Amino acid sequence: MGLSFHPHPGHVLVCDLRGYIVPEIVKVRPVMVVSAKLPHRSGLVTVVPISTTAPRREVDYVVRLSRNYRPDSPEDLPCWAKCDLLANVALARLDRFKVDRRKYLAPRATEEDLARVRAGVLRALGWSY
Repeated sequence: MGLSFHPHPGHVLVCDLRGYIVPEIVKVRPVMVVSAKLPHRSGLVTVVPISTTAPRREVDYVVRLSRNYRPDSPEDLPCWAKCDLLANVALARLDRFKVDRRKYLAPRATEEDLARVRAGVLRALGWSY
């Protein structure tokens, strides 16, 4: 695992979050990149985890995505961005989705989904949008 390129905002990737501590997310799961590449910070990316588990309560910092971006499951599978679990991770934790023996994909979210996830991050941090 580990990317050889810096992903763009909106890329949906696989992230190995093992080693974190509960109640943080502690497994391998899809994430959406929400940060641009910053000077002097090329080895880190800010991501929001994506889950197929619906939130227990409706909250404005858990954003339902318009579609499932995982290439290995149905596009109409409901997915949520858990914007309160924002994380800065090393590129070494990230990878593309393996879809075939030698084929890997890094889908891009729509501009609308990316904007809604970024707004959810602001709400999760208690900042107005």
